Amino acid sequence: MQIDTSGDRPIFLQIADQIEDAVFTGVFPEGQQVPSTTEISAQWQINPHTVLKGMNLLVEQEILFKKRGLGMFVKEGACARIRAKRQQSFFDRYVASLVAEAKKLDLTREQVVALIERGYTDDRDTDTGAD
Repeated sequence: MQIDTSGDRPIFLQIADQIEDAVFTGVFPEGQQVPSTTEISAQWQINPHTVLKGMNLLVEQEILFKKRGLGMFVKEGACARIRAKRQQSFFDRYVASLVAEAKKLDLTREQVVALIERGYTDDRDTDTGAD
């Protein structure tokens, strides 16, 4: 985890984002316990209430669940929920604005698809070192 205490983004949101990312990438598999608020707060010298606020956000989003007396665990289906949330965010941030700009440029759907396909082809060429 990396916490930016001097940035504009609230610390509890940074904690929630990083735990969510760890769940999504398999660091914390579904059903597994995540580090306690005490462990995280001690490691990063953050107020335990701030850590708990971030974890409770993930409970509300059904990413984590509490087992009384045992701690927080990754909820079954958490990865699917995260993927759906991120896909919607991707649409909202990139696709919707791409389509809006394409319409302003009078690009057809086919032209936009061709541009996206070109982007994938260019990425592969860059990855392989080909020009």
